[in-house]
Amino acid sequence: MITIKDIAKLAGVSPSTVSRVISNHPRISTKTSLKVKQIMKELNYHPNIIAKSLVSRTTHTLGIMLPRPAEELFQNYFFGELLRGIITHATRMNYELLLTTETSSDNELHAISRLVHGRRVDGILLLGSKRDDPIISFLEAEKFPFVLIGRSEAHPNAPMVDNDNVQTAYDATHHLIAQGHTRIGFVSGPPDITLSHDRMLGYQKALAQAGLDADSDWIVEGEFLQESGFRAMSLFMSLPDRPTAIVVIDDNVAFGVLRALAELHYLVPEDISVVSFNNIALSELASPPLSSIDIGTYQLGYTAVQVLLKILSGEPQLHNPVIIPHRLIVRESSLFSKPKPPSD
Repeated sequence: MITIKDIAKLAGVSPSTVSRVISNHPRISTKTSLKVKQIMKELNYHPNIIAKSLVSRTTHTLGIMLPRPAEELFQNYFFGELLRGIITHATRMNYELLLTTETSSDNELHAISRLVHGRRVDGILLLGSKRDDPIISFLEAEKFPFVLIGRSEAHPNAPMVDNDNVQTAYDATHHLIAQGHTRIGFVSGPPDITLSHDRMLGYQKALAQAGLDADSDWIVEGEFLQESGFRAMSLFMSLPDRPTAIVVIDDNVAFGVLRALAELHYLVPEDISVVSFNNIALSELASPPLSSIDIGTYQLGYTAVQVLLKILSGEPQLHNPVIIPHRLIVRESSLFSKPKPPSD
């Protein structure tokens, strides 16, 4: 069996230098690192991760708490792009990833507790937050490294990477107002999710500044699923005074909105305009192409790993939360201007 000592002898370095190469120690020169790694590759040598963890007291593994339920998670393309950003930077920094998901809040807390007390990971990424989240309370009490992708009202000092979701929804709603719409609905997400709350505030703020009412009949809450968008439009379009434009919490939900409108024989944007969030790759392939707020989903995941690794290395966090910029991508679904009433 090939050992570190064998690698060191062939490379002409000490065993401790080989260990530092394996750990990507910054003080090892590129020349030495490449030489040692080439010998390891030629001899098909793979470090014993368990033994290494026992010595260093680190696992070189990051935990990811997936929002529940898992079957809904992978129906939403947003999370695939978010995970792509996470995986890209974690892999680049030679970290493994351990994903966990549960079916209830209590089970989620138990799963996190097992990861922390079992020292199975060095830090944890939380993909979203409830308005009152016991997991964040637990991690702060344990002083265990973590980063939240999202925002926590109850824990403002928790390390966070997020968008300004009040502003994103304000911008989406303001775009529709600028097109001449005065009856604007909102298809929201679950009310206990901070994201839903913040985007509702942005929607209401834009309407209030324009002197428009946020009619409660024009607001529907649901899940981040196409079915929620479909059901919302079945309700909206049956109203005697229906909205002429809709802000939708998520592109995936917006696909359900477009499907329902097509089945009900309404034209987008001629009969009703639609703006959504996330700007996933399929949004420009929708029929019609979907106007959407690009929130930098990949960058959210990538940056969250950067922040967590800085915390693990002991570097001070200069900015919290880290805000990822957004921009409105205007496509056909929101480009029909409603005629403004004549002035007196």
